[in-house]
Amino acid sequence: FLAGGLILYYLTDYTIAAKIVLFLAIISGGYTIAFKGWREIRTFTPGMNLLMSVAVVGAVILGEWTEGAMVIFLFAIAQYLESWSVFRARNSIGDLMDERPVTARMVSGNETKIIAVEMVRKGDIIAVKPGERIPVDGNVISGDSFVDQSMITGESMPVTVSVNSAVYAGTINKNGYLKIKTTGTFPDSTFNKITKLVTQAQTQKAPRQQFVENFARYYTPLVMSIALAIAIIPPLVMQAAWNEWIYRALVLLVIACPCAFVISTPVTIISGLTNAVRKGIMIKGGLFLENFSKVDTIAFGKTGTLTRGTPAVQEVISLPEGTEDVVLSLASSLETYSDHPLGQAIVAHAREKGMTPLTCDHVGIIAGRGITGMIDGYKIMVGSHRMLEEQGICNGDIHEELKRIEDKDHTAVLIARDSAIIGMIAVTDKLRPESASIIKKLKKLGVNNISMLTGDNRRTAETIGTAIEINDIYADLLPEDKLRIVNQLSEENELVAMVGDGINDAPALAAADIGVAMAVRGSDMALETADIALMNDDLDKLPYLKLLSNKTLQIVKQNIFIALFLKFLFLALAVPGYATLWMAVFADMGASLLVIFNGLRILKMR
Repeated sequence: FLAGGLILYYLTDYTIAAKIVLFLAIISGGYTIAFKGWREIRTFTPGMNLLMSVAVVGAVILGEWTEGAMVIFLFAIAQYLESWSVFRARNSIGDLMDERPVTARMVSGNETKIIAVEMVRKGDIIAVKPGERIPVDGNVISGDSFVDQSMITGESMPVTVSVNSAVYAGTINKNGYLKIKTTGTFPDSTFNKITKLVTQAQTQKAPRQQFVENFARYYTPLVMSIALAIAIIPPLVMQAAWNEWIYRALVLLVIACPCAFVISTPVTIISGLTNAVRKGIMIKGGLFLENFSKVDTIAFGKTGTLTRGTPAVQEVISLPEGTEDVVLSLASSLETYSDHPLGQAIVAHAREKGMTPLTCDHVGIIAGRGITGMIDGYKIMVGSHRMLEEQGICNGDIHEELKRIEDKDHTAVLIARDSAIIGMIAVTDKLRPESASIIKKLKKLGVNNISMLTGDNRRTAETIGTAIEINDIYADLLPEDKLRIVNQLSEENELVAMVGDGINDAPALAAADIGVAMAVRGSDMALETADIALMNDDLDKLPYLKLLSNKTLQIVKQNIFIALFLKFLFLALAVPGYATLWMAVFADMGASLLVIFNGLRILKMR
């Protein structure tokens, strides 16, 4: 309707037809706004919707149909962006539930049968094969394995589990056959609790308004009150002519008709959102773009956010019995048969060095420990310190080297040839090289409180946090702990943002005033729950986002000042009768054009 109306109005002589089509544009885009404006009148809470309604009615009275339709169009877009983000956030709950386990392998005597996960009861015995999701929380009663718990705890490394280890629903059993005694049912599981936490966090999130909405609460009743006073006080008190003073009140309302004021925010916000998309930042509504300028506290997840989220080789250490190349070659050759993340990191490192895997025979995986095989007639073992101790080939000479590696919070993979340990490889989740500089930039931009929330152990967390000058470090956290800390930060600070990438971060992302997700590594749950997504996982976009938000809010305030300055200038002329209706039209049109061009400047920000 808007497009058709503009074509008819400016390119043809069908003026009446153009007004009819533009009227349809105003009705189709503005009927919900008008209803909300009427509700604001009835409840004595004048706000943006009433202000918008007054602006459009004023434009129509003046015969400015194109301006009224355009204001409605831009305002409707801004409202759509806000409602879209809420809709997608609600859908995120369904996306999370799509990842939940649906069946369990029930063990009864020597038999197993597949049952629905809802049928599992506390105390049942279930079996989980390699590669399967664990269906219900429980404790391991048989078997050894590595379990990927990152979606629950956020730990970057798979966790070794054996008899009596606790395991969680939704986590992935990597390479061992496990029997688990359940400690509850699926509705009681940690996985299900995360879903409830996200729902609660979204509903409890404190409502915030844009700057122009807060301003409208005072501007609208003030202008209407002044116009009413001008219309009735002089005739009643001074016996002045009713027609003259009602005309002056109408002129005042027309001049105060806030088209430029209303349009100042949508034009600027849409320009800011467009600029952000060009830089790889997806923002789910103008409210989050504007409010990011007020963020004074940011909480970061660690794994996949400040770190790369995947293990990488840090160091290859050779003992007198071997060389670094031999150690890496033997280890990587065997690990090509393993799908363990530590093994894959070793294989990737050897590939970068240009090494070709050696021929391996009689390869066997020791669940939860490591891998063995024959290479060139030698028995090669690659695995944990515990594995080599159990094989009786560990000795005290390597303990000092092990301690040095572990003090750096690296994981040591030992390599033995026949009965002698020939070296070890230190593996860890690498810190993003840009993390330290980004923290410094954010602090310079006024983000004085920066925290790190992680499921990793305290020592690992402190090593990472200290290296990049994080203010507060929280470790050994489950999703509900992250949610609790974000809520606590929100109570202590003006506005809190949370940056994360995993399902375990989703409750905290939902609870934060602004949630920021890493789009490439991030889980679907984190992306849908967050308010902002960094499309290429580039953390350096955060300082840019802060600058863009600052600039956007600055231009919004400039536009409001321009609009109000011109309004009050002509208002001062209207009260004594020096301003006419055509002057009111000029003031309104001029102010609208000025704020539009000023708002478009944000597109050029780099």
